[in-house]
Amino acid sequence: MIEKRKLLPAIVVEGKYDKIRLSALVDAVILVTNGFQIYRQPEQLALIRHYAETVGIIILTDADAAGFQIRNYLKGAVTKGKIYHVYIPGIHGKEKRKTAPSAEGTLGVEGMDTQTLLMALERAGVFQESSDNISVRKPITPAMLYEHGLMGTFDCTTRRRKLLCTLQLPPRLSVSGLCEVLNTMTDADGLAAFLDNVLSISEESI
Repeated sequence: MIEKRKLLPAIVVEGKYDKIRLSALVDAVILVTNGFQIYRQPEQLALIRHYAETVGIIILTDADAAGFQIRNYLKGAVTKGKIYHVYIPGIHGKEKRKTAPSAEGTLGVEGMDTQTLLMALERAGVFQESSDNISVRKPITPAMLYEHGLMGTFDCTTRRRKLLCTLQLPPRLSVSGLCEVLNTMTDADGLAAFLDNVLSISEESI
């Protein structure tokens, strides 16, 4: 049995089965949006805002269109406090409890294996209990992705897709979302070496 890891920020997920899955891995407050019902639940949104302003929140939604819609809604609705964006990869499959796969045929949070979920949380830096050990970094911007051929070139879509696949990130992740994730892994000064390493791994796996 895996030992639960403690998290200070509250985790926001879409459904009760996502909550059950994460409850087996982490010791944390887990809040549920009940899918799109969050649009009609001002009390739950107020609670999410409260946690964002006090201990911070982790938004962990599915990698499909609905998951990104809920994530973007929360991103716009929660304007104060700390938000960590944690992304799971778009892996095709079906959860055991379901009779049919989702509309996009991808696994949700509840269907992710333990290693993938913990890796996604690690990547976002949410297990860091104190910011005292975090050095000041120069942030990565979309302009830097352009400089490295991940935007604005004839093969940028292919290169970006390879990067997302190798990093186990959802294929529909936006450029700004990619910058957010990359900023948890490296900084502007180390970006070139990081990308060379990741993309070379991608080439070797082909």
